[in-house]
Amino acid sequence: MNVALNLHKQNIESNFISAVGDDENGNELIAFLQSSQYPTHLIQAHPQLPTSTVEVQLDEQHQATYTINEPVAWDDIKVNDANIEAVKSSDALVYCSLTCREESSKNTVLSLLKHAKTKIFDINLRKPFYSKELIEELLKQANILKINEDEILWVKESFGLTGNSDEQLLKQLSNQFNIDIICLTLGDKGACVLKDGKLFKHRGYKVQVVDTVGAGDSFLATFIACYLQGYPMERILDYACKVGAFVASQHGANPEYNKKIYQMAL
Repeated sequence: MNVALNLHKQNIESNFISAVGDDENGNELIAFLQSSQYPTHLIQAHPQLPTSTVEVQLDEQHQATYTINEPVAWDDIKVNDANIEAVKSSDALVYCSLTCREESSKNTVLSLLKHAKTKIFDINLRKPFYSKELIEELLKQANILKINEDEILWVKESFGLTGNSDEQLLKQLSNQFNIDIICLTLGDKGACVLKDGKLFKHRGYKVQVVDTVGAGDSFLATFIACYLQGYPMERILDYACKVGAFVASQHGANPEYNKKIYQMAL
């Protein structure tokens, strides 16, 4: 949802396929999205399962850890004609591993990926909701992969990558799973992207970190927005790092963009 909302803020038409419960949290979530003029017609209302809740804790370095409760409504997202048509008519489908922790939603994601023009995988590893087998299945689908510095270490160990540098690891991962573009985020050290065998680097922007929740999502949304508009990779990385850094300097996962960041990045 954070990725979807950030795309919306950047004037990229997007839709969000998910599910909420028939409860107060679900009603509040739908109302919040509607107050942001965000379309909610692809969000299903589950008759039994509750709306998802997540407990977030920040450590002394302002890094977040999550307790993701289960089972919840988005564990049982149904495939239907409406979301199939939405995927068919879109330029890209963004998916992540967490959505696939239960078979029902996993099967829906895999079904929708068959109709996607471009498949963007935010690996989004959240313990204990992933396995080597699941990640391998999802990596094989991806045209574009977004992964962070902790996740790449798990992937390296799990899939026998032998590289000693970011560039070597990304090239091995790209070759092993036939992924066109891999974006590796490096926290306060910026990010790098492997595209067509070439590594692009950005050292990031220094800010006073307040809350890292949503920073990666805003980075990914900006990356997608710029990529779909055909910007050169150097510019894409610069804009994505600016917006990600801005969100990390603010409270909450979806702060309003101020004029300065909007002008700088967009």
